Amino acid sequence: MFQKQYNDYLDKIEGYLDALPLDSSLLAKSMKYSVVGGGKRIRPVLALACADLVGGCSEKIVGEASALELIHTYSLIHDDLPSMDNDDYRRGKLSNHKMFGEAAAILAGDALLTYAFELIAKPVKGDEGKKLRVVLETAQAAGWQGMVAGQSLDTLGSLDNTTLSDIEHVHNLKTGALLKASARLGAILGGGSEQEISVLSSYALELGLAFQIKDDILDVVGESADLGKSAGKDEKSGKPTYTTLLGLDGARVKLEESIAKAKDHLQYFGAKADFLRSLADYTAQRKN
Repeated sequence: MFQKQYNDYLDKIEGYLDALPLDSSLLAKSMKYSVVGGGKRIRPVLALACADLVGGCSEKIVGEASALELIHTYSLIHDDLPSMDNDDYRRGKLSNHKMFGEAAAILAGDALLTYAFELIAKPVKGDEGKKLRVVLETAQAAGWQGMVAGQSLDTLGSLDNTTLSDIEHVHNLKTGALLKASARLGAILGGGSEQEISVLSSYALELGLAFQIKDDILDVVGESADLGKSAGKDEKSGKPTYTTLLGLDGARVKLEESIAKAKDHLQYFGAKADFLRSLADYTAQRKN
C-alpha cells in the first residue's frame, strides 16, 4: 500500500518536472540534467502526503511541491562543486559541474532556486494569504538561517571538539529545515489547522535527523554504485558524523530512536498517518 501511494505521488512529480518548459540553451540543459536525474523526491512527496492528510487535495499543489525538488537539486549541484564537497558523481551519473563546467553548474543552481519561487508564488484565487505564508517560510528554510546556514557550518565550521548536539544542530538546518518546510507547505496549502501544521513540523524535523543518520551509516557501509555518489568521503575528509561520534552500532540505535520519535508525533492523526509512518521506515531502510 505504501509503495503504491509513494509511486502515485512520484508519478505526479516526475510528470511535472519532465514537462517544465526549459529551452535548448546551455543553462536550461544544465538545469534539466540535474532535475530529471532521478532521486527519491522525499520533499515533494512529503508535501503532497501532508496536504492529503489534513484533508486537502494533493493534485492541486503538485507545482508547489515540485518546486521543493528544484531547491533541493540546486543545493546538490552546489554541494558537489570542488569548493564544497567536491564530488564527481551524483545520482549515479557525473555531477553537473563535471558535465557542463563549474560556471554552468553554479548558474544552473542559481536558476533552479529562483525558478522554484516562481512556481510557488503562482497565484491561486482565494489562496493568496496561504501562498504568501508558504513563500516566506520556504525562503527562510532554504536561506541563511536554514539550509544554507547548515551548509556553511558543515563546510566552513570548526571540526574540533564537535559534539553530538553540534551535529544535530547542523543537520536540523542543512536537512531538517527544508523537510520541515515541505511538510508545512503541504499542510498549509491543504488547509490544515495550526495544530496539524505544528505536529507535522515536529515529525518532519525528526525525519530529517533520521535521514542524515542513515546517510552517515551508508557512507560507511554503502557502495558507491548503490549510493550514486562516492562512498567513504566523510571518513577521508575527517568530517565528524554520527558514526564517528557514536560508532556504527551507536548510530543505528540513534536512527531507531529518531524513527520512533517521528512516529510518536503522528499519534495525533491516528491511522490516517500510516503513509507517513511508512515513509519514516523507508528512510531507515533505504540503500541510497
